Amino acid sequence: MRARLHLAALAVLLAASACSAGSSASVSSRPDTLSVGFTAEPANFDFTHADGAAIPQALLYNVYEGLVKLDAQGRIVPLLAKSWTVSPDRKTYDFQLQPGVKFSNGAPFTASDVKFSLLRVKTDWTISIKSAMNVVDHVDVVSPDHARVVLSKPSNGWLFSLTSRLGAMFSPTGVADLANKPVGTGPYEVASRRRGDSIVLKENPAYWGRKPAYSTVVLKYIADPTALNNALLSNGIDVISSLTSADSIPQFQGDDRFTVLQGTTNSEVTLAFNNQRAPLTDPRVRQALTYAIDRKAVLDLVFNGRGTLIGSMVPPTDPWYEDLSGVYPYDPAKAKQLLAEAGVKNLNLRLRIPNLPYAVSAAQVVQSQLADVGVRTTIEPLDFPAVWLKQVFTDHDYDLSIIQHVEARDITTFGKPTYYWGYDSPRVQQLLAEADSGTPQQQVADMKQVARQLDTDAAADWLFLYPNVIVAKNKVTGFAKNQVSESFDLTGLRPA
Repeated sequence: MRARLHLAALAVLLAASACSAGSSASVSSRPDTLSVGFTAEPANFDFTHADGAAIPQALLYNVYEGLVKLDAQGRIVPLLAKSWTVSPDRKTYDFQLQPGVKFSNGAPFTASDVKFSLLRVKTDWTISIKSAMNVVDHVDVVSPDHARVVLSKPSNGWLFSLTSRLGAMFSPTGVADLANKPVGTGPYEVASRRRGDSIVLKENPAYWGRKPAYSTVVLKYIADPTALNNALLSNGIDVISSLTSADSIPQFQGDDRFTVLQGTTNSEVTLAFNNQRAPLTDPRVRQALTYAIDRKAVLDLVFNGRGTLIGSMVPPTDPWYEDLSGVYPYDPAKAKQLLAEAGVKNLNLRLRIPNLPYAVSAAQVVQSQLADVGVRTTIEPLDFPAVWLKQVFTDHDYDLSIIQHVEARDITTFGKPTYYWGYDSPRVQQLLAEADSGTPQQQVADMKQVARQLDTDAAADWLFLYPNVIVAKNKVTGFAKNQVSESFDLTGLRPA
């Protein structure tokens, strides 16, 4: 598998050098062009029907925009809505829209498109997080530049959800072929794509907002981390969007051509348990597996200790964060005791993971540590995103998996029994509902209880919070230190 990835990455680099549109030399020599390297390539452009992070990473805020967005500090700020007000009962939102906005196909953006887009989530979207829009009762077009959204009940999370892909605005004239032809209001539009190689974004000449600093951005997809690093070192790309190996940080820190930016994310690297598959239906078995894992050892191997041990599905940037990393200390003896109490012997589990560097490295540690308590695991790397999303996420065909969950405030997924965790707790579902509809103070208290209950049930094992490590040529500036949204936001990047 490793050899195949190396060969595939080499083929990508050779193909790129032969293509004038994606040529390494031409990309690096033009001051108005930026090339950014990524590891996980989107299967298509339609994030309304395809789960996973790769599509919104490329398109959100860059090609598609919403009424609001998250800034670098994680605050909700205006985007297509220049302002908004909320009624005293917290159910009615009035959005005043930016004037003169057009979609990349020339269609004007109006309040009618707000209504079309928000209601379309409920009727046409199929991805797992669409339920956040269920609270919308109706949308009124008050005037072309004034949209009113009425909720069926107060919701603390609804406006925040609009900062994600769920809030992306679409035109009725631009949804015929979302998988291949995205039509948004953003500063860029998709100019071309070479599968297995790159996506080229070109400046949207009719963009309503501030002109982007780079008229062309090439998103290069290189699965192998060594090949990705070499692409930057050899001027094939200008930026590595997220360094996947801490071992390579020193080589860039010691080279005055590059800047290494280190921050945090809200991405929990999680050892997922299939709560619906015996014997993982027994909480004692899940607790045993959690006690058996030395999370610090995992973090040390995967990222040389960089990252954060969290112990819950709540990153420190969330208002209801508390440090639960000590709830399950590394205790192999306790793990063996719980397995014995559950009557489990000769346990053999399939550990089905995406073929991404962090997951492969983490799986090797997990496999070794579970073996120490008598649990055998078979590691099965799956092509990501397509195969992993189909077999693990959609079909729930797995025992264990390791995956980086990048969506903000995604602890709410544990309130959905049909989600791939297979976790079904009426108490957690009730707490989540009360947290969303209550006061902000009640929300914090209830969400803390949710996190504690998930730990009690060992619904999953949160290995660590993924660090944000960006490496770029010194000529590129404007990066946000912390990754707070699904988007790799290109709009703030500029030449030094």
